[in-house]
Amino acid sequence: MSTNGNATFVREDPWRIFRIMAEFVDSFETLSRLGPAVTVFGSARTKPKDPYYQAAQQLGKMLAQRKLAVITGGGPGIMEAANKGANEGGGRSVGLNIELPFEQKGNPYANVPVQFHYFFSRKVCFVKYSMAFIFMPGGFGTQDEFFEVLTLVQTQRIPRFPLILFGSKYWRGLLKWIRTTVATEGYISPGDLELVHITDDPEEVIDLILDYQRRVGPPDSVPSAFA
Repeated sequence: MSTNGNATFVREDPWRIFRIMAEFVDSFETLSRLGPAVTVFGSARTKPKDPYYQAAQQLGKMLAQRKLAVITGGGPGIMEAANKGANEGGGRSVGLNIELPFEQKGNPYANVPVQFHYFFSRKVCFVKYSMAFIFMPGGFGTQDEFFEVLTLVQTQRIPRFPLILFGSKYWRGLLKWIRTTVATEGYISPGDLELVHITDDPEEVIDLILDYQRRVGPPDSVPSAFA
């Protein structure tokens, strides 16, 4: 490391640790009071007239009506839709908003807003405080979140929470590639794809989540990730 690089580290990097710690402390303090929650991932670019926006709004409302908090990334598009539905259902509507130079602005429907500077601390909170995950159509960010959570379940770092891909038309190409290429060539184990459910039916989504909740017990006994 150059002298200048070392000086920059000494001056800046140790102080970043305190910023990271503060981000975790603030978010943990807020989210630990939520109770059972479900995260909805999806594109920030989806418009209100899009069927997936409307489905996310419906899902948010249905979850809230069943006393499940709804967590999103706090931005527009699918995130806004799920937060809006949760608000309509009279539930806790959580937005884990990230500071980005474009696309991401906090939506007005998150009644429990939490701000993040770092992607990695935000990701920890998605996983730590959710008992199920719904993946609506989205871009690189949604794919990243899907594979990260799937890997945590596959490697048994977190419980086998429901992982639900909503929108068969959107997701079937990816699953086909995983099945015919990744699995066939032995890069994943037989049965790994069984960790994922795919559906177009909001009622099926709710049934999968409630069935998991029934199997693991009352709300206080739902296992937490990273316990």
